Amino acid sequence: MAREPSSVGLARRALTAQLSSWGLHEVTDTSRLLVSELITNSLRHAHGPVRVNLRVRGALLRCEVEDASPAGPVPGTPGPDAESGRGMELVDALAQDWGSDRTRTGKTTWFELVIPDPNPDRDPHPHPRPHPDPGRARASARTRARHLQCASTHPCRTA
Repeated sequence: MAREPSSVGLARRALTAQLSSWGLHEVTDTSRLLVSELITNSLRHAHGPVRVNLRVRGALLRCEVEDASPAGPVPGTPGPDAESGRGMELVDALAQDWGSDRTRTGKTTWFELVIPDPNPDRDPHPHPRPHPDPGRARASARTRARHLQCASTHPCRTA
């Protein structure tokens, strides 16, 4: 996608169309917001091309934003009147999980959202498997604590 502000809107429209074609209307609004944040970060802080990838894995929607900067996202500590700097806080608050992986050409910052299951007999709390790469940036301790809390209160699958 082009490195210009209008690319954020184009990406949101493409994401909405793809999720609609997959019938994933329940996660569209949150996905649009979080993808907007990640793309905006890439346009502000990275150079080179920006690319968005979407995948469904089980009960999770994974959205990835690739850019050419190896520097991972840094959650900001904006003042109460600041007009920016809260994007990664939003990602952390709304995503099931998120992280950033270095690539050969830069990095991929990603988030995952739970796809609501119309079958109430299935496990409503999927847990991603730990990644075998210990150097990989991972979601915050708060996100990991949600997984631990879920595991202590729900008989979730372990796979």
